[in-house]
Amino acid sequence: MSNAPRSANYTMSIVVIGALFFIFGFVTWLNGTLIPFLKLACDLHTDAQALLVTFAFYMAYFFLAIPSSMILGKTGFKNGMSLGLAVMAGGALLFIPAAMGRDFTLFLTGLFVQGMGLSLLQTASNPYISVIGPIESAASRISIMGICNKVAGAISPLILGAIVLSDASAIEQQIQSATDTVVRTQLLQELSQRVILPYGVMAAVLVLLAVMIRYSKLPEIDPGSEDKGGMHLGKTSIFQFPHTLLGALCIFVYVGVEVMAGDVISIYGKAIGISLDEAKNFTSYTLWSMVAGYILGIFTIPKWISQEKALAISAIVGALFSGLAYVTDGYLSIVFIALLGFANALMWPAIFPLAIDGLGSFTKIGSALLIMGIAGGAIIPQIYARLAPSLGPPAAFFWIVLPCYIYIFYFARKGHRAGRGPVTISA
Repeated sequence: MSNAPRSANYTMSIVVIGALFFIFGFVTWLNGTLIPFLKLACDLHTDAQALLVTFAFYMAYFFLAIPSSMILGKTGFKNGMSLGLAVMAGGALLFIPAAMGRDFTLFLTGLFVQGMGLSLLQTASNPYISVIGPIESAASRISIMGICNKVAGAISPLILGAIVLSDASAIEQQIQSATDTVVRTQLLQELSQRVILPYGVMAAVLVLLAVMIRYSKLPEIDPGSEDKGGMHLGKTSIFQFPHTLLGALCIFVYVGVEVMAGDVISIYGKAIGISLDEAKNFTSYTLWSMVAGYILGIFTIPKWISQEKALAISAIVGALFSGLAYVTDGYLSIVFIALLGFANALMWPAIFPLAIDGLGSFTKIGSALLIMGIAGGAIIPQIYARLAPSLGPPAAFFWIVLPCYIYIFYFARKGHRAGRGPVTISA
Protein backbone atom coordinates (compact mmCIF):
# COMPACT_ATOMS: atom_id res chain seq x y z
CA MET A 1 0.00 0.00 0.00
CA SER A 2 1.12 3.57 -0.50
CA ASN A 3 1.99 5.50 2.64
CA ALA A 4 -1.25 5.09 4.56
CA PRO A 5 -2.50 8.50 5.68
CA ARG A 6 -3.21 8.77 9.38
CA SER A 7 -4.35 12.40 9.31
CA ALA A 8 -7.28 14.32 7.87
CA ASN A 9 -6.56 12.75 4.47
CA TYR A 10 -7.09 9.28 5.96
CA THR A 11 -10.36 10.37 7.60
CA MET A 12 -11.53 11.93 4.34
CA SER A 13 -10.77 8.69 2.50
CA ILE A 14 -13.01 6.79 4.93
CA VAL A 15 -15.78 9.37 4.47
CA VAL A 16 -15.57 9.14 0.68
CA ILE A 17 -15.69 5.33 0.63
CA GLY A 18 -18.52 5.43 3.17
CA ALA A 19 -20.44 7.62 0.72
CA LEU A 20 -19.84 5.03 -2.00
CA PHE A 21 -21.19 2.23 0.21
CA PHE A 22 -24.22 4.43 0.89
CA ILE A 23 -24.73 4.67 -2.88
CA PHE A 24 -24.45 0.85 -3.22
CA GLY A 25 -27.28 0.39 -0.78
CA PHE A 26 -29.39 3.24 -2.11
CA VAL A 27 -29.34 2.05 -5.72
CA THR A 28 -29.52 -1.69 -4.99
CA TRP A 29 -32.59 -1.56 -2.78
CA LEU A 30 -34.57 0.71 -5.08
CA ASN A 31 -35.51 -2.55 -6.80
CA GLY A 32 -38.03 -3.31 -4.07
CA THR A 33 -40.04 -0.27 -5.16
CA LEU A 34 -39.35 -0.64 -8.88
CA ILE A 35 -40.85 -4.14 -9.00
CA PRO A 36 -44.46 -3.14 -8.16
CA PHE A 37 -44.05 0.21 -9.94
CA LEU A 38 -42.94 -1.26 -13.26
CA LYS A 39 -45.51 -4.03 -13.03
CA LEU A 40 -48.19 -1.35 -12.91
CA ALA A 41 -46.65 1.28 -15.22
CA CYS A 42 -45.57 -1.18 -17.92
CA ASP A 43 -48.84 -3.11 -17.64
CA LEU A 44 -47.13 -6.41 -16.86
CA HIS A 45 -49.37 -9.40 -16.30
CA THR A 46 -47.30 -11.65 -14.01
CA ASP A 47 -44.93 -11.40 -11.07
CA ALA A 48 -42.39 -13.36 -13.09
CA GLN A 49 -42.24 -10.48 -15.56
CA ALA A 50 -41.94 -7.91 -12.78
CA LEU A 51 -39.15 -9.87 -11.10
CA LEU A 52 -37.07 -9.56 -14.24
CA VAL A 53 -36.06 -6.32 -12.46
CA THR A 54 -33.91 -8.29 -10.03
CA PHE A 55 -32.85 -10.70 -12.78
CA ALA A 56 -31.42 -7.94 -14.98
CA PHE A 57 -29.76 -6.18 -12.06
CA TYR A 58 -28.06 -9.12 -10.37
CA MET A 59 -27.04 -10.98 -13.50
CA ALA A 60 -24.72 -8.07 -14.26
CA TYR A 61 -22.54 -9.23 -11.36
CA PHE A 62 -22.25 -12.68 -12.92
CA PHE A 63 -20.99 -11.31 -16.22
CA LEU A 64 -18.86 -8.46 -14.88
CA ALA A 65 -17.11 -9.96 -11.83
CA ILE A 66 -14.01 -11.27 -13.60
CA PRO A 67 -13.83 -8.46 -16.21
CA SER A 68 -14.02 -5.93 -13.35
CA SER A 69 -10.79 -7.31 -11.88
CA MET A 70 -9.12 -6.97 -15.27
CA ILE A 71 -10.39 -3.40 -15.72
CA LEU A 72 -9.06 -2.40 -12.30
CA GLY A 73 -5.69 -3.81 -13.24
CA LYS A 74 -5.54 -1.18 -15.98
CA THR A 75 -7.30 1.77 -14.34
CA GLY A 76 -6.23 1.46 -10.72
CA PHE A 77 -8.66 1.53 -7.81
CA LYS A 78 -9.47 5.25 -7.70
CA ASN A 79 -10.12 5.60 -11.44
CA GLY A 80 -12.00 2.31 -11.37
CA MET A 81 -14.39 3.67 -8.74
CA SER A 82 -14.89 6.81 -10.84
CA LEU A 83 -15.60 4.71 -13.92
CA GLY A 84 -18.10 2.57 -12.00
CA LEU A 85 -20.03 5.67 -10.95
CA ALA A 86 -20.07 6.96 -14.54
CA VAL A 87 -21.43 3.63 -15.80
CA MET A 88 -24.14 3.72 -13.13
CA ALA A 89 -25.07 7.24 -14.28
CA GLY A 90 -25.47 5.91 -17.81
CA GLY A 91 -27.85 3.24 -16.54
CA ALA A 92 -29.90 5.87 -14.69
CA LEU A 93 -30.14 8.02 -17.83
CA LEU A 94 -31.61 5.09 -19.75
CA PHE A 95 -34.63 5.33 -17.45
CA ILE A 96 -35.61 8.61 -19.13
CA PRO A 97 -36.33 7.25 -22.64
CA ALA A 98 -37.63 4.04 -21.05
CA ALA A 99 -40.18 6.04 -19.06
CA MET A 100 -41.19 8.19 -22.02
CA GLY A 101 -41.87 5.09 -24.13
CA ARG A 102 -42.99 2.80 -21.28
CA ASP A 103 -40.40 0.39 -22.63
CA PHE A 104 -39.88 -2.40 -20.11
CA THR A 105 -36.95 -3.84 -22.06
CA LEU A 106 -35.16 -0.49 -21.91
CA PHE A 107 -35.85 -0.27 -18.17
CA LEU A 108 -34.22 -3.69 -17.78
CA THR A 109 -31.27 -2.55 -19.88
CA GLY A 110 -30.82 0.46 -17.60
CA LEU A 111 -30.88 -1.83 -14.56
CA PHE A 112 -28.30 -4.15 -16.13
CA VAL A 113 -26.01 -1.19 -16.88
CA GLN A 114 -26.39 0.02 -13.29
CA GLY A 115 -25.49 -3.47 -12.11
CA MET A 116 -22.40 -3.35 -14.34
CA GLY A 117 -21.29 -0.11 -12.72
CA LEU A 118 -21.96 -1.45 -9.24
CA SER A 119 -19.98 -4.61 -9.98
CA LEU A 120 -16.95 -2.51 -10.91
CA LEU A 121 -17.47 -0.14 -8.01
CA GLN A 122 -17.77 -2.93 -5.44
CA THR A 123 -14.80 -4.84 -6.84
CA ALA A 124 -12.73 -1.69 -6.31
CA SER A 125 -14.08 -0.30 -3.05
CA ASN A 126 -14.28 -3.48 -0.95
CA PRO A 127 -10.53 -4.19 -1.01
CA TYR A 128 -9.80 -0.45 -0.90
CA ILE A 129 -11.49 0.02 2.48
CA SER A 130 -9.67 -3.04 3.79
CA VAL A 131 -6.15 -1.79 3.05
CA ILE A 132 -6.50 2.00 3.12
CA GLY A 133 -5.74 2.04 6.83
CA PRO A 134 -4.20 -0.13 9.56
CA ILE A 135 -5.00 -3.80 8.98
CA GLU A 136 -5.84 -4.29 12.66
CA SER A 137 -8.80 -1.90 12.31
CA ALA A 138 -10.04 -3.23 8.96
CA ALA A 139 -12.97 -5.06 10.56
CA SER A 140 -14.22 -1.84 12.14
CA ARG A 141 -14.05 0.00 8.83
CA ILE A 142 -15.91 -2.80 7.02
CA SER A 143 -18.62 -2.77 9.71
CA ILE A 144 -19.08 0.98 9.31
CA MET A 145 -19.36 0.54 5.55
CA GLY A 146 -22.00 -2.15 6.05
CA ILE A 147 -24.12 0.16 8.19
CA CYS A 148 -23.82 2.93 5.58
CA ASN A 149 -25.00 0.44 2.97
CA LYS A 150 -27.99 -0.88 4.88
CA VAL A 151 -29.20 2.50 6.19
CA ALA A 152 -29.22 3.76 2.60
CA GLY A 153 -31.10 0.63 1.57
CA ALA A 154 -33.73 1.31 4.23
CA ILE A 155 -34.20 4.92 3.13
CA SER A 156 -34.20 4.56 -0.65
CA PRO A 157 -37.49 2.63 -1.10
CA LEU A 158 -39.28 5.19 1.08
CA ILE A 159 -38.00 8.09 -1.03
CA LEU A 160 -38.68 6.49 -4.42
CA GLY A 161 -42.00 5.05 -3.23
CA ALA A 162 -43.18 8.49 -2.08
CA ILE A 163 -42.39 9.90 -5.54
CA VAL A 164 -43.44 7.20 -7.99
CA LEU A 165 -46.08 5.29 -6.01
CA SER A 166 -47.87 8.16 -4.29
CA ASP A 167 -51.60 7.29 -4.12
CA ALA A 168 -50.68 4.00 -5.78
CA SER A 169 -53.85 2.13 -4.86
CA ALA A 170 -56.10 4.87 -6.24
CA ILE A 171 -54.11 5.03 -9.49
CA GLU A 172 -54.18 1.25 -9.80
CA GLN A 173 -57.96 1.28 -9.41
CA GLN A 174 -58.32 4.06 -12.01
CA ILE A 175 -56.22 2.09 -14.51
CA GLN A 176 -58.15 -1.12 -13.92
CA SER A 177 -61.53 0.60 -14.25
CA ALA A 178 -60.64 2.67 -17.34
CA THR A 179 -62.63 1.38 -20.30
CA ASP A 180 -61.36 3.90 -22.83
CA THR A 181 -58.01 2.72 -24.24
CA VAL A 182 -56.79 6.29 -24.76
CA VAL A 183 -57.57 7.26 -21.16
CA ARG A 184 -55.95 4.11 -19.81
CA THR A 185 -52.81 4.67 -21.89
CA GLN A 186 -52.62 8.27 -20.69
CA LEU A 187 -52.84 7.18 -17.05
CA LEU A 188 -50.07 4.62 -17.57
CA GLN A 189 -47.92 7.19 -19.38
CA GLU A 190 -48.29 9.74 -16.60
CA LEU A 191 -47.37 7.09 -14.03
CA SER A 192 -44.35 5.88 -16.00
CA GLN A 193 -42.94 9.39 -16.32
CA ARG A 194 -42.76 9.78 -12.55
CA VAL A 195 -39.33 8.11 -12.58
CA ILE A 196 -37.82 10.69 -14.94
CA LEU A 197 -37.06 13.30 -12.28
CA PRO A 198 -35.58 11.00 -9.58
CA TYR A 199 -33.44 9.07 -12.04
CA GLY A 200 -32.35 12.25 -13.80
CA VAL A 201 -31.23 13.66 -10.45
CA MET A 202 -29.54 10.36 -9.63
CA ALA A 203 -27.58 10.46 -12.90
CA ALA A 204 -26.42 14.02 -12.21
CA VAL A 205 -25.30 13.14 -8.69
CA LEU A 206 -23.44 10.05 -9.89
CA VAL A 207 -21.62 12.04 -12.59
CA LEU A 208 -20.67 14.68 -10.03
CA LEU A 209 -19.32 12.03 -7.66
CA ALA A 210 -17.41 10.36 -10.50
CA VAL A 211 -15.67 13.65 -11.32
CA MET A 212 -14.99 14.39 -7.65
CA ILE A 213 -13.37 11.01 -7.07
CA ARG A 214 -11.40 11.19 -10.32
CA TYR A 215 -9.78 14.46 -9.23
CA SER A 216 -9.76 13.80 -5.49
CA LYS A 217 -6.69 13.21 -3.37
CA LEU A 218 -7.76 9.68 -2.53
CA PRO A 219 -4.49 7.76 -2.30
CA GLU A 220 -4.00 5.02 -4.87
CA ILE A 221 -3.39 1.69 -3.20
CA ASP A 222 -0.98 -1.06 -4.11
CA PRO A 223 -2.09 -4.30 -2.51
CA GLY A 224 1.37 -5.63 -3.21
CA SER A 225 2.35 -8.92 -4.67
CA GLU A 226 -0.15 -11.64 -3.91
CA ASP A 227 0.68 -14.29 -1.37
CA LYS A 228 1.78 -17.43 -3.14
CA GLY A 229 0.24 -19.71 -0.52
CA GLY A 230 -1.91 -21.51 -3.05
CA MET A 231 1.10 -22.39 -5.14
CA HIS A 232 3.19 -23.84 -2.33
CA LEU A 233 0.29 -26.15 -1.51
CA GLY A 234 0.72 -27.61 -4.98
CA LYS A 235 -2.55 -26.16 -6.26
CA THR A 236 -2.80 -25.15 -9.90
CA SER A 237 -6.46 -24.09 -10.18
CA ILE A 238 -9.17 -22.42 -8.13
CA PHE A 239 -11.24 -25.56 -8.73
CA GLN A 240 -8.88 -27.42 -6.40
CA PHE A 241 -10.32 -25.50 -3.43
CA PRO A 242 -13.65 -27.21 -2.60
CA HIS A 243 -14.44 -24.80 0.25
CA THR A 244 -14.35 -21.87 -2.20
CA LEU A 245 -16.63 -23.59 -4.70
CA LEU A 246 -19.05 -24.43 -1.90
CA GLY A 247 -18.71 -20.82 -0.73
CA ALA A 248 -19.69 -19.50 -4.17
CA LEU A 249 -22.85 -21.62 -3.99
CA CYS A 250 -23.44 -20.33 -0.46
CA ILE A 251 -23.21 -16.73 -1.71
CA PHE A 252 -25.66 -17.69 -4.47
CA VAL A 253 -28.33 -18.96 -2.06
CA TYR A 254 -27.63 -16.24 0.52
CA VAL A 255 -28.14 -13.40 -1.97
CA GLY A 256 -31.21 -15.23 -3.21
CA VAL A 257 -32.86 -15.26 0.23
CA GLU A 258 -31.71 -11.69 0.88
CA VAL A 259 -33.47 -10.52 -2.28
CA MET A 260 -36.53 -12.64 -1.44
CA ALA A 261 -36.78 -10.89 1.94
CA GLY A 262 -35.91 -7.43 0.67
CA ASP A 263 -37.33 -7.12 -2.85
CA VAL A 264 -39.96 -9.85 -3.21
CA ILE A 265 -41.65 -8.85 0.06
CA SER A 266 -43.57 -6.04 -1.66
CA ILE A 267 -45.26 -8.22 -4.29
CA TYR A 268 -45.70 -10.96 -1.67
CA GLY A 269 -47.60 -8.48 0.49
CA LYS A 270 -49.77 -7.40 -2.41
CA ALA A 271 -50.43 -11.04 -3.35
CA ILE A 272 -51.81 -11.77 0.13
CA GLY A 273 -54.19 -8.80 -0.03
CA ILE A 274 -52.25 -5.85 1.36
CA SER A 275 -52.66 -2.58 -0.54
CA LEU A 276 -49.84 -1.25 -2.71
CA ASP A 277 -49.79 1.96 -0.66
CA GLU A 278 -48.53 -0.10 2.27
CA ALA A 279 -46.62 -2.85 0.45
CA LYS A 280 -44.35 -0.34 -1.30
CA ASN A 281 -42.62 0.36 2.05
CA PHE A 282 -42.02 -3.25 3.13
CA THR A 283 -38.46 -3.36 1.75
CA SER A 284 -37.47 -0.67 4.25
CA TYR A 285 -38.65 -2.84 7.15
CA THR A 286 -36.36 -5.64 6.02
CA LEU A 287 -33.39 -3.30 5.69
CA TRP A 288 -33.88 -1.78 9.14
CA SER A 289 -33.86 -5.27 10.62
CA MET A 290 -30.61 -5.90 8.73
CA VAL A 291 -29.12 -2.77 10.32
CA ALA A 292 -30.05 -4.16 13.74
CA GLY A 293 -28.36 -7.46 12.91
CA TYR A 294 -25.26 -5.69 11.66
CA ILE A 295 -24.94 -3.65 14.85
CA LEU A 296 -25.34 -6.81 16.94
CA GLY A 297 -22.55 -8.44 14.95
CA ILE A 298 -20.17 -5.54 15.54
CA PHE A 299 -20.40 -6.09 19.29
CA THR A 300 -20.38 -9.90 19.34
CA ILE A 301 -18.03 -11.08 16.54
CA PRO A 302 -15.39 -12.29 17.24
CA LYS A 303 -15.37 -11.26 20.92
CA TRP A 304 -18.22 -13.53 21.96
CA ILE A 305 -18.80 -15.80 18.99
CA SER A 306 -16.84 -16.92 15.93
CA GLN A 307 -17.98 -15.98 12.45
CA GLU A 308 -18.74 -19.59 11.50
CA LYS A 309 -20.94 -20.07 14.57
CA ALA A 310 -22.64 -16.75 13.90
CA LEU A 311 -23.36 -17.98 10.36
CA ALA A 312 -24.83 -21.24 11.63
CA ILE A 313 -27.06 -19.45 14.15
CA SER A 314 -28.16 -16.98 11.47
CA ALA A 315 -29.20 -19.88 9.22
CA ILE A 316 -31.24 -21.45 12.03
CA VAL A 317 -32.93 -18.13 12.80
CA GLY A 318 -33.65 -17.63 9.10
CA ALA A 319 -35.28 -21.05 8.83
CA LEU A 320 -37.33 -20.34 11.97
CA PHE A 321 -38.61 -16.98 10.74
CA SER A 322 -39.40 -18.53 7.34
CA GLY A 323 -41.53 -21.18 9.02
CA LEU A 324 -43.33 -18.56 11.12
CA ALA A 325 -44.03 -16.49 8.00
CA TYR A 326 -45.55 -19.61 6.43
CA VAL A 327 -47.88 -20.50 9.31
CA THR A 328 -49.08 -16.94 9.97
CA ASP A 329 -51.25 -14.61 7.90
CA GLY A 330 -51.42 -11.00 6.79
CA TYR A 331 -49.25 -8.42 8.48
CA LEU A 332 -47.77 -10.93 10.93
CA SER A 333 -46.46 -12.96 8.02
CA ILE A 334 -44.89 -9.77 6.60
CA VAL A 335 -43.25 -9.07 9.97
CA PHE A 336 -41.51 -12.45 9.95
CA ILE A 337 -40.32 -11.98 6.36
CA ALA A 338 -38.96 -8.55 7.29
CA LEU A 339 -37.17 -10.15 10.27
CA LEU A 340 -35.30 -12.34 7.80
CA GLY A 341 -33.22 -9.20 7.27
CA PHE A 342 -31.98 -9.63 10.85
CA ALA A 343 -31.11 -13.29 10.16
CA ASN A 344 -29.37 -12.43 6.89
CA ALA A 345 -27.34 -9.47 8.15
CA LEU A 346 -24.23 -11.37 9.26
CA MET A 347 -24.13 -13.85 6.39
CA TRP A 348 -22.07 -11.97 3.79
CA PRO A 349 -19.42 -10.88 6.34
CA ALA A 350 -19.10 -14.52 7.46
CA ILE A 351 -19.37 -16.42 4.17
CA PHE A 352 -16.89 -14.33 2.19
CA PRO A 353 -13.84 -14.65 4.48
CA LEU A 354 -14.52 -18.33 5.18
CA ALA A 355 -14.73 -19.05 1.44
CA ILE A 356 -11.49 -17.25 0.44
CA ASP A 357 -9.41 -18.29 3.45
CA GLY A 358 -6.19 -20.02 2.45
CA LEU A 359 -6.39 -19.28 -1.29
CA GLY A 360 -3.05 -17.48 -1.43
CA SER A 361 -2.29 -16.54 -5.03
CA PHE A 362 -5.80 -17.62 -6.06
CA THR A 363 -7.49 -15.03 -3.82
CA LYS A 364 -8.32 -12.62 -6.66
CA ILE A 365 -9.96 -15.21 -8.91
CA GLY A 366 -11.64 -16.79 -5.87
CA SER A 367 -13.14 -13.42 -4.92
CA ALA A 368 -14.41 -12.95 -8.47
CA LEU A 369 -16.02 -16.39 -8.34
CA LEU A 370 -17.83 -15.42 -5.14
CA ILE A 371 -19.01 -12.15 -6.67
CA MET A 372 -20.47 -14.18 -9.55
CA GLY A 373 -22.55 -15.98 -6.91
CA ILE A 374 -24.53 -12.74 -6.48
CA ALA A 375 -26.50 -14.02 -9.49
CA GLY A 376 -28.59 -15.89 -6.91
CA GLY A 377 -30.47 -12.62 -6.55
CA ALA A 378 -31.48 -13.01 -10.19
CA ILE A 379 -32.38 -16.70 -10.27
CA ILE A 380 -34.09 -17.52 -6.96
CA PRO A 381 -36.84 -14.84 -7.19
CA GLN A 382 -37.67 -16.16 -10.65
CA ILE A 383 -38.19 -19.64 -9.17
CA TYR A 384 -40.56 -18.09 -6.62
CA ALA A 385 -42.50 -16.24 -9.34
CA ARG A 386 -43.09 -19.49 -11.20
CA LEU A 387 -44.11 -21.53 -8.16
CA ALA A 388 -46.31 -18.94 -6.43
CA PRO A 389 -49.30 -19.24 -8.81
CA SER A 390 -49.61 -22.99 -8.19
CA LEU A 391 -48.43 -23.33 -4.57
CA GLY A 392 -49.58 -19.94 -3.29
CA PRO A 393 -47.19 -17.15 -2.18
CA PRO A 394 -46.63 -18.36 1.43
CA ALA A 395 -45.87 -21.98 0.47
CA ALA A 396 -43.72 -20.99 -2.50
CA PHE A 397 -41.72 -18.56 -0.38
CA PHE A 398 -41.16 -21.09 2.40
CA TRP A 399 -40.17 -24.05 0.22
CA ILE A 400 -37.70 -21.92 -1.69
CA VAL A 401 -35.91 -20.21 1.19
CA LEU A 402 -35.86 -23.18 3.61
CA PRO A 403 -33.43 -25.29 1.51
CA CYS A 404 -31.26 -22.19 1.12
CA TYR A 405 -30.97 -21.75 4.88
CA ILE A 406 -30.26 -25.47 5.30
CA TYR A 407 -27.38 -25.20 2.84
CA ILE A 408 -26.03 -22.08 4.57
CA PHE A 409 -26.07 -24.02 7.85
CA TYR A 410 -24.15 -26.86 6.17
CA PHE A 411 -21.52 -24.44 4.87
CA ALA A 412 -21.14 -22.91 8.34
CA ARG A 413 -20.68 -26.29 10.01
CA LYS A 414 -18.76 -28.31 7.43
CA GLY A 415 -18.64 -26.81 3.96
CA HIS A 416 -16.11 -24.08 4.75
CA ARG A 417 -13.63 -26.80 5.84
CA ALA A 418 -14.07 -29.05 2.77
CA GLY A 419 -10.75 -30.24 1.43
CA ARG A 420 -8.82 -28.48 4.19
CA GLY A 421 -8.54 -31.14 6.87
CA PRO A 422 -9.58 -30.72 10.52
CA VAL A 423 -9.86 -27.15 11.78
CA THR A 424 -10.42 -26.14 15.37
CA ILE A 425 -13.39 -23.80 15.60
CA SER A 426 -12.98 -21.15 18.25
CA ALA A 427 -15.82 -20.03 20.42
